[in-house]
Amino acid sequence: MALKVELKPGERIILGDCVITNSDQRARLLIDGEVPILREKDILTAETADTPAKRIYLAVQLMYTSKDARAYHEIYFRLLSEILNAAPSTSPLIESVNNHILAGEMYKALKEAKKLIAYEKELVDHAKRSHGQPADEPSARSA
Repeated sequence: MALKVELKPGERIILGDCVITNSDQRARLLIDGEVPILREKDILTAETADTPAKRIYLAVQLMYTSKDARAYHEIYFRLLSEILNAAPSTSPLIESVNNHILAGEMYKALKEAKKLIAYEKELVDHAKRSHGQPADEPSARSA
């Protein structure tokens, strides 16, 4: 069964290791076959991966879209070590991401990494409130 994807004008998606940018009109694509697909709202870049959890997400994203996921394992495990040392309470989420990676379920690993980003934001906001600083405003678009 083909996957139906509707793109807004100018919206981008990743199909495998290709970036596809829509023209100035809405478009509907039918994608038949097995290929990693990410919509623009789910794509992080090196510039936007500005927190430890986002860097982990980026590493998982690169594993998901790469033909050789193992090429990113070393950096992924280094990032895991760093976040676990700084915030041990992330362990259950990290374990879930790892389990999906080990099972070859890279898209599910990305979804769990997205939960890690949300949890990291909660920790940072809590720390700011504890120190009398205002927490970040909730964004209209989740990470």
